[in-house]
Amino acid sequence: MWGGSKLSSSGRRFLGGLRAGFRSTRADSSRLTTSAVYPKNQLSWILQVKPWVFNENRIMWFKSYSMTFACLNWMKNYRLPWTRPYSTSRTTVDSSEVKTFLALAHRWWDEQGVYAPLHSMNDLRVPFIRDNLLKTVANHQPGKPLSGMKILDVGCGGGLLTEPLGRLGASVIGIDPVDENIKTAQHHKSFDPVLDKRIEYRTCSLEEIVKDTVETFDAVVASEVVEHVIDLETFIQCCFQVLKPNGSLFITTINKTQLSYALGIVFSEQIAGIVPKGTHTWEKFVSPEKLESILESNGLSVQTVVGMLYNPFSGYWHWSENTSLNYAAHALKSSLQEHPAPAEFALKGETEELQAEASTNSGVQEELKK
Repeated sequence: MWGGSKLSSSGRRFLGGLRAGFRSTRADSSRLTTSAVYPKNQLSWILQVKPWVFNENRIMWFKSYSMTFACLNWMKNYRLPWTRPYSTSRTTVDSSEVKTFLALAHRWWDEQGVYAPLHSMNDLRVPFIRDNLLKTVANHQPGKPLSGMKILDVGCGGGLLTEPLGRLGASVIGIDPVDENIKTAQHHKSFDPVLDKRIEYRTCSLEEIVKDTVETFDAVVASEVVEHVIDLETFIQCCFQVLKPNGSLFITTINKTQLSYALGIVFSEQIAGIVPKGTHTWEKFVSPEKLESILESNGLSVQTVVGMLYNPFSGYWHWSENTSLNYAAHALKSSLQEHPAPAEFALKGETEELQAEASTNSGVQEELKK
């Protein structure tokens, strides 16, 4: 019927359509047959029936391969937060904060001036530090209860807290990034020969001394400091590094609440002038919950969090259950030696079971002999 006769152009198009449809149908049937014959080797089937898919699969395979090795490489290099090395190129010091405190360096020991609230805060924070440290020692000397202890006072300023801790018998190193603050602190301690021997001041940041003071201090104090640093996580990690096992970290700071903004910044700085304008940045305030989370994730176990309230009319501080403004926190550096490894527990349990089984077997043997 189609043989030797010539077809019109429309006929040729029709015939071409039939042939294309036949080829498509035959290809579909071969796919179904191949799928039925090779149900367990899907990739081989795809490459045989759809060779044009090979490039896509090859690209996906290489991507998967590289991602797997990248993940393995990350796991190999990963370290727990408190075991990672620190680079002194990472700073926690805010240069704008340094300028603010540089302008006030000569006013640290004016008990009626801008630092009056910090002078008054010693009535709470000194006993808070002392009493919690004494819980870790069996005996102490009367009059010098912290004798033999090494304390690092971070952001010591003019030494308002450093000196009282030294008078309690501790050997204290006070550090501050503002050189003028350290000069003021050194000048003031020079009037007391006893403090001159117990206290050392250095102009530096915390991260700059980590390498040389690993596990050196019984306690680290960061009072009214963490709300001024630019990298709180790194700051806490450095505190962990310089603490001895079971060492204490003491922090006093300001909560991040609407009330702390209204009273701590608007009222205290802009209206009442209790502290100079620009002393605090509300975005840097940290809540007790966030601080506790950072401490716990970096190997520090939180023991106490308690609120502090300041009365601007009387000029005194008192403890409070309310932490919505100021608060104090005490954390201990976790000691791995206190917690035996799970394998040790398993070995101990297995040993006890074997001993009990041997005892039972010997008892049965004795009964049989009788």
